[in-house]
Amino acid sequence: MRNLITIMSILLLMTSCDDGDVILVQLDFDDSFEACGELVFYNVRENPAESLSLQINAPTLTLDDVLETDFIDSDSFIVVLVNPEITGTIDGETNIFNYRSYNSFSNNLFCNDVPPSNLQISDDQSSSSGDFTITTTFVEDDEDGIPAEMEDLNGNGNLYDDDTDGDGLPNFIDEDDDGDNVLTVTELIDYDEDDDDNNPLTDPQDTDEDGIPNYLDIDDDGDLVNTIDEENQTPDENPSNDYTNPDLADYLNNQVATIVPATAYRVHNINQTFEVSLVVENISFPTLIQDEFNFGYLESSRTSDTRTVSPEF
Repeated sequence: MRNLITIMSILLLMTSCDDGDVILVQLDFDDSFEACGELVFYNVRENPAESLSLQINAPTLTLDDVLETDFIDSDSFIVVLVNPEITGTIDGETNIFNYRSYNSFSNNLFCNDVPPSNLQISDDQSSSSGDFTITTTFVEDDEDGIPAEMEDLNGNGNLYDDDTDGDGLPNFIDEDDDGDNVLTVTELIDYDEDDDDNNPLTDPQDTDEDGIPNYLDIDDDGDLVNTIDEENQTPDENPSNDYTNPDLADYLNNQVATIVPATAYRVHNINQTFEVSLVVENISFPTLIQDEFNFGYLESSRTSDTRTVSPEF
């Protein structure tokens, strides 16, 4: 019985190919794609030499639109995506979804003014219908040595209401959680000396042993001078480089209480990571049998970025 099914399947394929009506090609590409211009998404593979591309003209889009963020209000340092989901219709004229095969592979199929001189297109098909969905998510992190999920100090599941220094930056995107101008990653420098659990909060540095770890303590050495003001010469928004004793920074030395009042918070860097996915559905090629294609995730240097914030002093 199994052999009979196999023979019938082979005959069906042979008949389909002879008629020229149906070509069974599986759109099996890598799960990553690229983008260029206003706006073309594309995926290519080398063997066989093929490409899939989606050109979007309505709405008029660029990658800037896909990755656009904005502040939630004029007084906030918190940003959100402007276009977390963009949808549209494929019609073969305005928004075009193409399958192409070539006589040879080339890395210069897209985003170039002049195509390769030896390029020959063996098959060029455009879907007459379909829908596309571009979904974008992004996360921000201060990369201060503490995973974001561990910076939920009040334990309510909302990272945005944990702001130890009250500078408008929640701890998970604040490089300096306590606002003392010493970076959190610096104040965790000796964490977990005797532990192997990879938890930076198991044994955080607490110089004055007051029960408040340095990264949350405005007076790290307990000398009654706030760390932010322990700069023994001209303020440069970095008490960690001020030494009276060459072996110990002043902000960690309770025998030194020099006061040079700070005049500003240091500039904060916030790392952004975008994840862009693309799915086309209800597609209809002349001779290809496939209703849906998932492009996977966008590969681009633009999907990683850094923004800077200067909290008001």
